[in-house]
Amino acid sequence: MLLNGSNSRVADKIVLQKRNHSTLLVGCDYGIAAELSDFFSFFVPGYKFMPAFKNKVWDGKVRLFNAQTHEIPAGLLPYIKDFAKKRNYPVEMEDSHYGYPESFNSVDPNEVMKFIESLNLHSRGKPIKVRDYQFDAICEGIRKKRAILLSPTGSGKSLIIYVLLRWYMKHHPDKILVIVPTTALVEQMKGDFDDYSSNDPDFSGSEDCHIIYEGKAKVNISEKIFISTWQSIYKLPATWFEQFGAIFGDECHGFKSKSLTSIMNKSRNAEYRYGTTGTLDGTQTHQLVLEGLFGKVRKVTTTKKLQDDDTLAPLDINMLVLDYSKELRELYSGEKYQTEIDFIVRHEPRNKFIRNLTLDQDGNTLVLFQFVEKHGRVLYDLITDKVEDNRKVFFVSGDTETSDREAIRKITESQKNAIIVASLGTFSTGINIRNLHNIIFTSPSKAQIRILQSIGRGLRKSDDGRTTKLYDIADDLQHKAKKNYALIHSEERMKIYKREQFNYKIHKVKI
Repeated sequence: MLLNGSNSRVADKIVLQKRNHSTLLVGCDYGIAAELSDFFSFFVPGYKFMPAFKNKVWDGKVRLFNAQTHEIPAGLLPYIKDFAKKRNYPVEMEDSHYGYPESFNSVDPNEVMKFIESLNLHSRGKPIKVRDYQFDAICEGIRKKRAILLSPTGSGKSLIIYVLLRWYMKHHPDKILVIVPTTALVEQMKGDFDDYSSNDPDFSGSEDCHIIYEGKAKVNISEKIFISTWQSIYKLPATWFEQFGAIFGDECHGFKSKSLTSIMNKSRNAEYRYGTTGTLDGTQTHQLVLEGLFGKVRKVTTTKKLQDDDTLAPLDINMLVLDYSKELRELYSGEKYQTEIDFIVRHEPRNKFIRNLTLDQDGNTLVLFQFVEKHGRVLYDLITDKVEDNRKVFFVSGDTETSDREAIRKITESQKNAIIVASLGTFSTGINIRNLHNIIFTSPSKAQIRILQSIGRGLRKSDDGRTTKLYDIADDLQHKAKKNYALIHSEERMKIYKREQFNYKIHKVKI
């Protein structure tokens, strides 16, 4: 029986069929369709502040099941089965041109291990072995064909991608698309593949991978692997995406939802779909949107476990709460968020405190800011004006060329006392710096993904094995019982530190 969406009427039963590798068709009566629509509808975080909601043209919800066409993202199949089980609705799976909705590979772990050994994996010129949790994630990915692999920075996500990619190449003829959020990560991913395959005569990251970002060719490409930013390809036609049988979305939490959905829906021949990330934002909506595109989340390991087994560097967090004068507290009490933040990032004593803190650090130091002109450049100028002549200081923002960012990253890895003053947008996600000793948060934020990704920059073990230090600058402008925005945000960060089992101490500092 071929389902045809809203014309399907299957009383008290759900019949599932693959429309393609992106979309499932749900055969059910109108009553069940209404229940599914409600079950897969969620309020978007912050919807009350969005213009469409304020103008009463949108109710603030995202709907993952289309009640008109009876279509739903294929990755949500486990949730449909859970929905049906709780309501005692029978579920049938129907075959189509794309196979059954639920179809797994049989996996022999011994065969997978022999394959991994055949790759002769190396890193920085030395042979490496796949860790147990990486091996489990690889086997699970091969078996289920789709998944979001949740694993923290420093856990070796790019190695998991590389092995899954090579496994797919061995067993399938179609091309592979690897999507990353920034041009810097395009170059870094290709470099990682080159590193892993440096002693493998059958593969070369430089020769077998084609990179795509602004100015790079998108058609008539002979290489089997494409590595691209999502921004470079999401407007391309569906016919372009039909060449891919597998898609990898690295740092998938950072993709713009509509653009990523467009890419994944147009990639209807991509049976294998893997998203990797170290962090999700903690909201149900965000997770379900990504799971619909890639598959269920699988927690590979945690930062705490990696620190306990000495894979990641230990972390000491010092929350420096700046204590402002009574006059300033009264002056900014009750002010709007933007007014408060503008004062904080422009406040000269605060910026000089950050400069002195930075210059006092021993080792490579990353200073992260949010606003380029009114804060980042000010900090950079203050630091360079006082820094010792033999200490290198770099400035990185969205205007910095990709090749320059990569060069700065590599130079810093060879330094012992360099300073990088970088915007959160360029250096908080995905960038690997192996010899980073100190991180300074200079901008108020409560965004879980950004915070954890930023911390991840410093958790790779340095050559000297020292503990990573994080200085989290908070701003106490509380007046009487009224807390200011930046202080509230700092409390949200503390909740994240507690949840992740990070050690942190609070220090009051008069400013």
